[in-house]
Amino acid sequence: MSNVSPSGPQMASSPLTRAVLEIDEYASGLGWDQPARLFALVDTAKLRAQEPSLASQLGLGGATAGYTPIEQDQLPRGKALDEFLGTVAWPSAVTGCALTVERMMLPPSAEAAVPKDLGGAALAKWVARHPDRQEVRMTVAVLRDGSREAAIRLREKDSPNEVLTGPDLVPGLADALSATFAS
Repeated sequence: MSNVSPSGPQMASSPLTRAVLEIDEYASGLGWDQPARLFALVDTAKLRAQEPSLASQLGLGGATAGYTPIEQDQLPRGKALDEFLGTVAWPSAVTGCALTVERMMLPPSAEAAVPKDLGGAALAKWVARHPDRQEVRMTVAVLRDGSREAAIRLREKDSPNEVLTGPDLVPGLADALSATFAS
């Protein structure tokens, strides 16, 4: 895990980390209590070469490296996220994908107190009432080659200086996104 510098996505070490932080910054600008958002990640240099007018519309200017996130249509309401992701397939021009989603989480110290007989909606309700719960926005991205990156922003520390990044922060969601590239 690393803490992002105040300089933002441009200072991130890898193109995938920069893309994740760009999406996190975009989601942050929309505020909290937003629906999940799905993005295709395309190779910026290929996009500029193959679709110059689209690249211009997206404001890519002289950008030649990294990944350009392109937001997809809104996710269907009332459909479980894992069920929806099971229906997603990407064309070959898409290099990777990313998802940003808000959730309630408990610190590890509170997880031992979770009643074993709760699941689904009852568990979500229990977590929502727990005094140690934390609201988080998770942005997770994966590439076809298996690379992954994530960013986590706590609502109570909603600042670009407080965004945690790392490839293994949300492994289950990264696995689900990777499965969208399975043939």
